[in-house]
Amino acid sequence: METKYVMVKKSLKHHIINGKYKINEKIPTESELMAIYSVSRYTIRRAVGDLEHEGYIYRVQGGGMYVNDWINNKVRSERSNQSIGVITTHIADYIFPNIISGIDQVISDAGYSLLLGNTHDEHDNERHNLLNMLDNDVLGFIIEPTRSTLENPNLDVYQMIIQSGKPAVFINAHYPELDFPYVEVADTASEKKLMDYLLDHGHERVLGVFQVDDMQGVNRMNGYIRSYQTHPNVASSGDIMMYRSGDDINDVLRKIKNRVEVPDNARPTAIVCYNDQLAMEVIGMLGKEGFDIPGDISVAGFDDYEISKYINPGITTMIHPKRLLGETAAKMLIDMINKKEHRSKVFDAELVVRDSTKAIDTTKTF
Repeated sequence: METKYVMVKKSLKHHIINGKYKINEKIPTESELMAIYSVSRYTIRRAVGDLEHEGYIYRVQGGGMYVNDWINNKVRSERSNQSIGVITTHIADYIFPNIISGIDQVISDAGYSLLLGNTHDEHDNERHNLLNMLDNDVLGFIIEPTRSTLENPNLDVYQMIIQSGKPAVFINAHYPELDFPYVEVADTASEKKLMDYLLDHGHERVLGVFQVDDMQGVNRMNGYIRSYQTHPNVASSGDIMMYRSGDDINDVLRKIKNRVEVPDNARPTAIVCYNDQLAMEVIGMLGKEGFDIPGDISVAGFDDYEISKYINPGITTMIHPKRLLGETAAKMLIDMINKKEHRSKVFDAELVVRDSTKAIDTTKTF
């Protein structure tokens, strides 16, 4: 069981790291802390003494206690931290294990360890992970932005990273307000390539379903639009449906169902999905509703999720260079740590055609 002084210390440290007590801001007096925590003066002095020794607090003679610049001036522990902080929106599912494996291979070969964080695409979790990794004094960061098209409430923490001098690399997307290098896929051009393929093979009424609170989704939607712009004879036939990462998947599928349960001459002949994960859900829903894929409706995804080639029908998609992207980001960060030249990298995605799509124009074949 934790002693009272340890509980007080942890609470004060939590408030400092999470910004309740800001750098160079005065914290409550000993008497005030005694009242807040209902403990003795000895307990408060012991907790505060530890935090002072660790570099979180400093005293001004006759002026009280203040929050130290714990990011830059904190007393380091005896360990030599050789960790790289990696923060992604998810960890154990979809394309992320391959990305993280690529990162881990490179940083392990370079003698570093990996400290992993998962935001679940929530800004509060992003903030917690960033602050936790700053507190653990990681050497640098590899970060997948959270809801990258929305206003970011964590820019103050990113400023802490900049002020600390620690390098950071974004993957899959980036925050335009921050001048960090990034490793991404050419989402707009890649989605256009997929759409061009469908439109060139006779599809006119294509429903595009895109997640619009991250930059990948918006860029893929822009690729969809650009394809129709270069096919002016069918430009009025497209239909876009947008959703956000926090939306219930059943609500998303219900809205898609409403778009396809219409007369044959109004029904989309193809659906392009934000990613393969959604495409698999759409194929399952359409099958339950009695639609044949691709006989009645073609379905395409994005990312080339490992399972997408094994389900029936296999999903037509764009190949996301998952492991290569992770390796490239890790090598870039190590170059930054070693003060070497570096630059952002954008990968082209390759189209892979499988059985979830078919040509409408029978004079052309997939």
